[in-house]
Amino acid sequence: MFNFNDNDRAEQLRHSAGELGMEYSQNDEYGMIGLLRDFHLMQKGGRKEITNLMTHTSPLMEDRFHIFDYKYTISTGKSSHTYRQTVMFINSKRLAMPEMLMKPEHFFHRLGTWLGLEQDIDFEEHPKFSENYLLQGDDEARVRRTMNQDEVIRFFTVERDWCLESVGFFLIFYQDNHLFRPDEIKYFHERGVMLFNNFKTEPL
Repeated sequence: MFNFNDNDRAEQLRHSAGELGMEYSQNDEYGMIGLLRDFHLMQKGGRKEITNLMTHTSPLMEDRFHIFDYKYTISTGKSSHTYRQTVMFINSKRLAMPEMLMKPEHFFHRLGTWLGLEQDIDFEEHPKFSENYLLQGDDEARVRRTMNQDEVIRFFTVERDWCLESVGFFLIFYQDNHLFRPDEIKYFHERGVMLFNNFKTEPL
């Protein structure tokens, strides 16, 4: 188990970045939080911080892949709790994503949907996926076209607890309140690249 602010984690993530051909920065030198401020994840709590930032830019500069640790704190009265997760952020001119939020579906989401208080875009032909996830977006038709792809549906049907947010050129992918170990970063990166390859438009 790694301490969240331990130098050992930073050093091992630096090594992971090197294995993936990514640049490493221990701090958010790019102002990433400001760039992502409109995403649901970034609107929670305060004392927000990005650390252990890994970045890869494609040769023609059209695709940028980032993996980083993100934390924020929610205070309630005299107590507070800090949440941490590893996030993959893809910024690409080959993405044309709808404004979309997908997260694990729980009982209260189903109750809200039944009462007409919460949107949930379901796929009748993929009941297990629809049971696992709450899917929302202003343009339902675009969301359906984007998500209803065999490999995407298959992945999220088999694996649970993922969150995905997107708009335009931007996509973020994470598990809520889950910090991946350094030896899991390669797997996390592969899953994010798989999604990108399914979502991207034709090459420039």
